[in-house]
Amino acid sequence: MAKNEDQFKKVISHAKEYGYIFGSSEIYDGLSAVYDYAQNGVELKKNIREYWWRSMVYMHQNIVGIDAAILMHPTTWKASGHVDAFNDPLIDNKDSKKRYRADVLIEDYAEKLNIKAKKEIAKARKRFGDAFDEEQYVTTNPRVVKYLKEQKDVLERMARSLETENLADVKALIEELGIADPDTGSKNWTEVRQFNLMFGTKLGASAESATDLYLRPETAQGIFVNFLNVQKTGRMKIPFGIAQTGKAFRNEIVARQFIFRMREFEQMEMQFFVRPGEEMKWYEYWKETRLKWHLSLGLGEENYRFHDHEKLAHYANAATDIEFNFPFGFKELEGIHSRTDFDLKAHEEYSGKKLQFFDPEMNESYVPYVVETSIGLDRMFLAILSNSLQEETLEDGSTRTVLKLPNIVAPVKAAVLPLVKKDGLQEIAQDIIETLKWDHNVIYDEKDAVGRRYRRQDAAGTPFCITVDHQTKEDQTVTIRYRDTMKQERISISEISEKIKQSLSYKEWLA
Repeated sequence: MAKNEDQFKKVISHAKEYGYIFGSSEIYDGLSAVYDYAQNGVELKKNIREYWWRSMVYMHQNIVGIDAAILMHPTTWKASGHVDAFNDPLIDNKDSKKRYRADVLIEDYAEKLNIKAKKEIAKARKRFGDAFDEEQYVTTNPRVVKYLKEQKDVLERMARSLETENLADVKALIEELGIADPDTGSKNWTEVRQFNLMFGTKLGASAESATDLYLRPETAQGIFVNFLNVQKTGRMKIPFGIAQTGKAFRNEIVARQFIFRMREFEQMEMQFFVRPGEEMKWYEYWKETRLKWHLSLGLGEENYRFHDHEKLAHYANAATDIEFNFPFGFKELEGIHSRTDFDLKAHEEYSGKKLQFFDPEMNESYVPYVVETSIGLDRMFLAILSNSLQEETLEDGSTRTVLKLPNIVAPVKAAVLPLVKKDGLQEIAQDIIETLKWDHNVIYDEKDAVGRRYRRQDAAGTPFCITVDHQTKEDQTVTIRYRDTMKQERISISEISEKIKQSLSYKEWLA
């Protein structure tokens, strides 16, 4: 755990040092759990968004996109259930005065049991080698069986208590498990109570006439209220999807772990409308499809897992998370939910407007069922950044810090470096910049020795360095250096753009 905590601190430090993320309003001592994306961060974030959008919208003829407003009619949130049910269980520690989500404390305890079981399995695998039968070991080894059963029992009990709003039992479970304040070790807890997560605001010129509104806590409702508009104007046939990216706002009880849990964040969501009765087929389809998208970025299959929900939201009949192995453990990265027809029916009831689809094949109208895929853009950013930051020991015994971002999402694709600041090399480098900038985000770098510049670009995540030297003046060739391998080759200036393009093909990455 200490090693992972140390790695996470390095990620946070690196993010600031290399222009990825700054604390918001830093000159005024900042604002808790609010961050600004810096010059490299905004490019990485934009590229991740584009990678998702292309795969979701461009690669599916039956999915289109919209951009709904952040402010919506307040009845929207009554219909969706957010006014009455968008709560998290809050608990305070009386000694430390710190506030926590009760369910997160219990989930963290359960995850420790899972880690203990995995350690036992890993030791056995090492001991027995090729003869190891993991499935048999998991079901017969007393320690592993005990850890996994306790984990299951804890999560199931928590789910039942939250489902029935038995908050007294949630506290009792925390006390029975001996869960302590993570920072101080104190076990002196308050009662558990519900906390609504929505931010309120007002619309109007004066306090007397202003309308109470909410900053949207999710982007999905903007899709549901526009369901019929999109279906009719796009002449969409079931099944079809509507995608959206955008800001959402939640007054989190505990906003922590850097950009993993923030009060202002960005979502990438797609709501897929299907015939009633076919939702589970499409639920399985989108589980498989979304995992393939994640794996296409090359962050390692072992870093992903599915986690089915013990407690289902009020609108769902099936739900799972794609979890990623962050430096602080496996946590939710993307949710896939079968939302039934809850949302459209609720908006029908509250608006008095029909939100149905006439199916010519069935010759009947019905309220479609919905399968949702929802991923946190900021969490995806953190997953890529934390996984890509590496320290390597080189053959000569020295070390280098390198940010091995997937080329397709890297902020800057190439840095052009004149070997020295004289003899016309700077002018040639600038000419190359002028040619490349039409197709790629490229930068010019002439400060320090070329070796130091290579290291700087490695740490910033730039996939290619193009070095202009005296030979360039003779034969119009340059040295191209590859970030991940540090290998170099000589190519002509005319080949540079194509060489970069080859590594940035959406077809190659997504196919």
